Amino acid sequence: MSWLTRVRNSLPFAPKRDTPDNLWIKCPSCSEMLFTKEYEENLSVCPRCDHHGRIGAETRLAQLLDAGFEVLPAPKVREDPLKFRDTKRYTDRLKAARASNPQPDALTAAVGRIDGHKAVVGVQDFGFMGGSMGMAVGDAFIAATEAAIANKCPFIAVTAAGGARMQEGILSLMQMPRTTVAINRMRAAGLPYIVVLTDPTTGGVTASYAMLGDIQIAEPGALIGFAGQRVIQDTIREKLPEGFQRAEYLHAHGMIDMVVSRHMLKATLARTIGYLMAAQAA
Repeated sequence: MSWLTRVRNSLPFAPKRDTPDNLWIKCPSCSEMLFTKEYEENLSVCPRCDHHGRIGAETRLAQLLDAGFEVLPAPKVREDPLKFRDTKRYTDRLKAARASNPQPDALTAAVGRIDGHKAVVGVQDFGFMGGSMGMAVGDAFIAATEAAIANKCPFIAVTAAGGARMQEGILSLMQMPRTTVAINRMRAAGLPYIVVLTDPTTGGVTASYAMLGDIQIAEPGALIGFAGQRVIQDTIREKLPEGFQRAEYLHAHGMIDMVVSRHMLKATLARTIGYLMAAQAA
């Protein structure tokens, strides 16, 4: 044993190997090192630069809904209908995603209350295959709208996705018109449909239910768009404005109604539901 090892072991703090690996987290925006516990207590928002980190479906539901909400059962759909394989089999990708996520697919919905206002909330989890929209997401979205109609309450969709799930091909793209029809049923029932756009919301999700809300709310700095900036620039051969696909730019140009900090999101949703349901009752 070297003298350095003896000195290190005699020090009153634990050896490095006993230090938790997740004690610190690095902000992806400003690179500030943050205590993980304090970061999570701040709703996964960086206290230095206000970067809104990505969070999972269960965390999001717990932040938005009052205690005692009920998670809706995940719909059963046919898996791997195209027998798709790229560098891995689609079934293997699903198994890996489910092993690291508490929910069976990318969209989870729950019935509950937001500051006392009854609501159904559906949350896409970017951590599950990039929040991609497949048949399971489409069926879960439709089931959530049906639950909202049955409960005569608003449906709030919290979006986060890279787009359609390529492993399901045309069956994935079919979820765009299916979810649009479900939203029209909400409107026919006179019930509000509210969208909360989080980072990132892109592709076919943006081209369908993410942009069909009666009220469009976005978190600060959220990336929102259909195609990527580089693809658009190469297509139109023009330099695009800085941040043109970020929430603040879209708000300034009228594509969304509000940019709301995560700390104020629940209160804002409660207030919005109160206004919309009062108008519906009148």
